[in-house]
Amino acid sequence: MSKSSQAFVIYRELGIIKNQKDNTFTRDPINSPGDRVPATPDAVVSKDFRVNYSKSTCMRLYVPTTALNGSSKNLPLVVYFHGGRFICGSFDLEHTHDFCNRLARESNVVVASASYRQAPEFKLPAAYDDGEDALKWIKYSPDKEWIKSYADLSNVFLMGTNSGGNVAYNVGLRSTEQDITPLCIRGLILHDPFFDGEERCASEVSHENKLDADICWNLCLPDGEDRDHQYSNPTVGDGPDNMEKIRRLGWKVMVTGVRGELLIERQRNVANLFKEKGVDVFERFIFKGESGNWFGCGGGEGRFLVVVVVVVPETRDGENSK
Repeated sequence: MSKSSQAFVIYRELGIIKNQKDNTFTRDPINSPGDRVPATPDAVVSKDFRVNYSKSTCMRLYVPTTALNGSSKNLPLVVYFHGGRFICGSFDLEHTHDFCNRLARESNVVVASASYRQAPEFKLPAAYDDGEDALKWIKYSPDKEWIKSYADLSNVFLMGTNSGGNVAYNVGLRSTEQDITPLCIRGLILHDPFFDGEERCASEVSHENKLDADICWNLCLPDGEDRDHQYSNPTVGDGPDNMEKIRRLGWKVMVTGVRGELLIERQRNVANLFKEKGVDVFERFIFKGESGNWFGCGGGEGRFLVVVVVVVPETRDGENSK
């Protein structure tokens, strides 16, 4: 398949159309990347809130019914950012909703699933700005019934899948420069995080879909920047210093990935740098055949839930304070 044909297929999968005359992009009204579902009552109750009206950003909160009936103390809060390579995806797509539902139910946490603006309409750092807005909304939330009544704001984890993992990392760093009290971030859960670099690593050289990531970075990075920009490559520039800062804060970090996937070496490199800087890191790299389990679509017990089972219960009152 020619490079132009490959690009056409990738754009189609992302749900965007390239105008060959002026190289602009529009959303494909027919090829949506997934079905949207409303917030629903269940063993977990979920509800949508508007975070920023001018930016059309939202948040869906998930609260286990055990918290609603007063049978438990305030629960750890997981602020979750969906995936989609900064181009597609949404907080209300079916697989994202189902995953957050299960995460809240089986791990007994409150989940705040935040939306963010995406490229090509909104290049980075728009997504990080929106992630900051999400934390501020939680800090100043007027809806005390859902946030302050059920979530333990002193026990917060930032979590994301793919581009959402990138957002969680960068929003976490930004939060260290601001007063977000009473929120106290205890760690980062980076699931299959979307990180890259200009020089090809082994998993990219041999992978048939390397053009996929290239196209997405071209669409979402600031104009004129390459994949060694700080937004895409956390191991260069100030990256090591940022990880030193995370160590000093005492945050726990989990990095996951799928063996055989395009960016697996990048994810391993990030995890290794965290370890070199003395960060408390837990790695989870599964085999490709197990990838369906991340969202509970495969057999077994939904292995991705290990992130909260391992990380959240180990947090103790008074530890790792910001």
